[in-house]
Amino acid sequence: MLETLLRNCTLPDGRTGQDIAIADGRIVAVQPALPAQAQHEIDAAGQLVSPPFVDAHFHMDSTLSYGLPRVNQSGTLLEGIALWGELKPLLTQEALVERALAYCDWAVARGLLAIRTHVDVCDPRLLAVEALLHVKQQVRPYLDLQLVAFPQDGVLRKAGAWEPLKRALDLGVDVVGGIPHFERTMAEGAESVRLLCELAAERGLRVDMHCDETDDPMSRHIETLAFQAQRLGLQGRVAGSHLTSMHSMDNYYVSKLIPLIREAGVAAIANPLINITLQGRHDTYPKRRGMTRVPELLAAGVPVAFGHDCVMDPWYALGSADMLEVAHMGLHVAQMTSQAAMRQCYAAVTSTPAAVLGLEGYGLEPGCRADLVLLQARDPVEAIRLRATRLMVMRAGKVLARTAPMVVDLSLPARPQQTSFQR
Repeated sequence: MLETLLRNCTLPDGRTGQDIAIADGRIVAVQPALPAQAQHEIDAAGQLVSPPFVDAHFHMDSTLSYGLPRVNQSGTLLEGIALWGELKPLLTQEALVERALAYCDWAVARGLLAIRTHVDVCDPRLLAVEALLHVKQQVRPYLDLQLVAFPQDGVLRKAGAWEPLKRALDLGVDVVGGIPHFERTMAEGAESVRLLCELAAERGLRVDMHCDETDDPMSRHIETLAFQAQRLGLQGRVAGSHLTSMHSMDNYYVSKLIPLIREAGVAAIANPLINITLQGRHDTYPKRRGMTRVPELLAAGVPVAFGHDCVMDPWYALGSADMLEVAHMGLHVAQMTSQAAMRQCYAAVTSTPAAVLGLEGYGLEPGCRADLVLLQARDPVEAIRLRATRLMVMRAGKVLARTAPMVVDLSLPARPQQTSFQR
């Protein structure tokens, strides 16, 4: 007998009336009207069943630190960087672990079961690295946590930053990071990309760099990242995060750049909530949107994932681990309102980042791990529109979280007694 059987599911690809059979933590069958019995049967009632949400870009070492040691009054990137510099000497492993675990609780409740988080390695104590490695081990049964060695102050700009970065990788950090646009010169930025990509190639690791997170159209380190990825045979293992300078570049240069990115097998990671609030701050009007060219990248065949980036930290006072909120913002900022484009935004917080992170067993096909989210929505577009309630979150066939359906009681003459905002 099967362990669990979900009946009458709608899937993100549009299939309806599907049953999903689960045994030994894996999906064993997906088809209509499965002639089988199970220890536990769950009626999805035609609602959307999705693989879990995936956050391709986050900063867990700073999350939930809002107000420490003070509030970012201006809400700007530069004040946030200054605040983080003030907070770092005050950090303790215990507080870092506590905040990170609390955030992971939020993530599970939202159906977010995989996160790639950048961790600052410019502190020679590697306090945050050790804390997040501990968290990674603790949450492993219910959440995939992938760590990026992030030299936040610049691997060449910050004296002595190279050794802590390598030590972090020795300790078990998964991905090589970088921030070339923060180095002292364009030339040093390009050199940092070369050095970091060579290090990743030597160690057989993936690469994910904060790249061109600026309004300066001459910040073009993504070009160097694509070149090094191709030179070193890193295709499919490299991501450029933010890429916000691309929204300010001239169209002719971009017409050359995007094919280079595609040919190099480099993925793009946009962070809609943060890009739209931190970029364009020096503009009056017209004011630039701040997010990279998502539709153009997708049209060229470049994988584009979305990240949350920040939640209640020195850079962003808002957020609650809701990747549907991220998709909602990305859809609006990029004007992706066609039927196909809205579904691409859903993929940008599910299947695309899963591929960028290299997650094994992700999906809704037989053989995949039974990691599922039941949403109070009929399709991915409705899920984004409503930031749909996660009715149930499942990991390897075990239920981790349940939420009651969102229903509002009404007292209106000659009208229904309830509404859930669904059509």
